[in-house]
Amino acid sequence: MRKIRFAVAQKNFVVGGIEENLDKIFSSIENAEKFQPDFVIFPELAITGYPPEDLLFRHAFIQKNLEALQKLVKLTSERDEIVITGFVDMKDDIYNAAAVIQNGRLRGVYHKILLPNYGVFDERRYFAAGKKPMVIELNGTKVGLSICEDIWVPDGPIVDEVNNGAMVLINISSSPYNAMKGASREKMIQTRASDLRTAIVYANTIGGQDELVFDGHSFIVDENGTTIARAKDFKEEILLADVDIPNIVSMNLHDPRRRERIERETEIDLIHIELRSKEREEISGVISPDLAVEEEIFKALSLGTRDYVIKNGFKKVLIGLSGGIDSSLVAVIATEAIGKENVIGVMMPSMYSSKSSVEDAQMLAKNLGIEVLQIKITDVYKAYIKALEESFRGTEPNIAEENLQARIRGNYLMALSNKFGWLVLTTGNKSEMSTGYSTLYGDMAGGFAPIKDLYKTMVYRVCRWYNANAGKEIIPSNIFIKPPSAELKPNQVDQDTLPPYDVLDKILELYVEKDLSLEEITEMGFDLETVKKTINLVDLSEYKRRQSPPGVKITFRAFGRDRRLPITNHFRR
Repeated sequence: MRKIRFAVAQKNFVVGGIEENLDKIFSSIENAEKFQPDFVIFPELAITGYPPEDLLFRHAFIQKNLEALQKLVKLTSERDEIVITGFVDMKDDIYNAAAVIQNGRLRGVYHKILLPNYGVFDERRYFAAGKKPMVIELNGTKVGLSICEDIWVPDGPIVDEVNNGAMVLINISSSPYNAMKGASREKMIQTRASDLRTAIVYANTIGGQDELVFDGHSFIVDENGTTIARAKDFKEEILLADVDIPNIVSMNLHDPRRRERIERETEIDLIHIELRSKEREEISGVISPDLAVEEEIFKALSLGTRDYVIKNGFKKVLIGLSGGIDSSLVAVIATEAIGKENVIGVMMPSMYSSKSSVEDAQMLAKNLGIEVLQIKITDVYKAYIKALEESFRGTEPNIAEENLQARIRGNYLMALSNKFGWLVLTTGNKSEMSTGYSTLYGDMAGGFAPIKDLYKTMVYRVCRWYNANAGKEIIPSNIFIKPPSAELKPNQVDQDTLPPYDVLDKILELYVEKDLSLEEITEMGFDLETVKKTINLVDLSEYKRRQSPPGVKITFRAFGRDRRLPITNHFRR
């Protein structure tokens, strides 16, 4: 074949939604048909959704996924194109697998060989590892097949596929997002293509799944490692491109490195498929532009929030509006994610709420066009203080009285949630979650935390980007200027308790994400006492974080699925 046409179906699947996933797969095949592709490719575990976690321990779940695969095989009868999709195979054990389907036949099944077991991945908990690389010989041209992690290791199974003549490699993936990961993935695969002198087709999923969000960023690179097609980030689409086989053959004939590569004694699965020749015009792949980091993060937050709300059956969300930067960003995210008509803001002023904060919250809500409720907390707070008067006798006011206000607000939000079925979005950021600068059963009360993994300094950056992108002031300028404050006592600002955020966030990144010690961080020029205080706050707040709602993973190492430390823990620094 002179050219092979690939259609990459970058789609949003639902964990456990096997029937709806099957419908989406088949409709995508039908939509791709008019382009006369040779391959239609779907992401890793497309039939089950990714990651299915302990659903994999349920035999009924495995069986339903296998039945869906058989339905798909039947649906593709009299279709000449080769369909590749992820599913869970069951033989002597269960496998993370890729099905090769063509003309109503299951032509072959590939089992993922390299199983990741780090960060957010637990695949060795669930799957057995495959043993054989797979090559599809299509009208005399060989195409290798792999799944996600198989391509991340330089001497992994893709090398065996190339050694057995593969001119193109297909990798189906469900690779979760963190900031700028799409670009780093693409660079890695460009390197693989250049080193192996093969074209590579990379198919990734999109969508939100609990804490994880998948960015898509599917692409196709040629034998030089040059990107020839790239899908949009965070969007469903079918990516198309023709791969020129004679160019790859010629490149390899002129490159002695391929002959010098050490061949391993590895048994492979070889599938022979003959396709009918097609009369079709050439197509040029579209290369969607890379996004600035602030836009990328905003889209990830919006998609993660949208899918959590919609996939879990909620219609509307509820947000406590304080007039601060965090609640403003959450309100913006929610409005973008599910529409202004489905977002309710609740203002809950107290005797310590500044006039400017109330006005800023009102202005934000007006600019977004969202509904606003206002419920004062002062009288209820006074009733609490009166009820606790005897128990608190002989003590001075402290954090207990401050947190009562946050908990009253949390009770209001959850009461509205219970009454109307609205999902409460919490507004805490990663700087606060790290240091425990939040109130259990107060501002932490809710169902989903969109900016839980976003440092305060990045909150400001994303908000500035949003206003600039909108071309007008959606988030009021005063919110950017005034010092952050919980407004739980007179003249309170965050920096009464925390280091300045530009310093704090750098220390948190080094300690939380890179696991550096007190000594290592201070050697980088940070003040010893500031580092000590920050580390102490992080360590003592683990019990709070365990009780916080899930939120979108943005950073390299998020709390929860990524960073798992014992609550009871005497190791310090």
